[in-house]
Amino acid sequence: MLVLPEGLIARDGDDDMFTAAHAQPLDGPFVTGLRRISEERHITLMGTVHAVLGAADAVPDKPASCATDSRVSNVFVVIRDGALIVTYRKLHLYDAFAARESDTVRPGTELPPIVEIDGWHVGVMTCYDVRFPEVARSLAVRGADVIIVSAAWARGRLKERHWKMMTAARALENTCYVLACSEVSARNIGCSRVIDPLGEVIAQAGDGQGEAGGQAGMLIARLHREVLESARRTLTVLENRRFADPQLRD
Repeated sequence: MLVLPEGLIARDGDDDMFTAAHAQPLDGPFVTGLRRISEERHITLMGTVHAVLGAADAVPDKPASCATDSRVSNVFVVIRDGALIVTYRKLHLYDAFAARESDTVRPGTELPPIVEIDGWHVGVMTCYDVRFPEVARSLAVRGADVIIVSAAWARGRLKERHWKMMTAARALENTCYVLACSEVSARNIGCSRVIDPLGEVIAQAGDGQGEAGGQAGMLIARLHREVLESARRTLTVLENRRFADPQLRD
């Protein structure tokens, strides 16, 4: 399983419009290239792309939505052995810290999916979604063992600390593995990490400020079923919780 960061097609740290301007259809050359790599290497590959949606991708019950909304979608794709098996449109757009992702990107309308990969139930989310604990809890109560976060986490005051705290919290409060991949650039922090179900960091890249994460690279970790099961026997938060399952609002 290969996890990639957010906004794979094109990125310009000084131009927020650049990524949206280079969006492609999901059957365009970029995703087609990812599918070819997945097929040739026999791997499951995932990350997010900015996609131009067609009529077939219209919001359910709103068939004219794509025709009237010129914004692109930030789409998490899961590709296995060359097939595009899962897509998820980012629910929470980054309209914070003076950013306005919603100016160029339309929000998703459905909860993120869970996909089975080699016996693991893997849930997905995108970047700013991690600030909303309901997203991870929704995945956990629907059976996720692993939560993937594909991100381009921007630098800024306390931002690196937030990333580290929240990725660990999402793992601990849901007794799930969290695999969080963030882009390394002048604008984004890197600091990709793998966290076990009790919140322990088991693999981590640097933050791009003199550490190893300042250069592109690959972070490798192995997940263990017995670690997941032991954590859930020890810390029974999913059984003990008394709140209802999270629900989307309009």
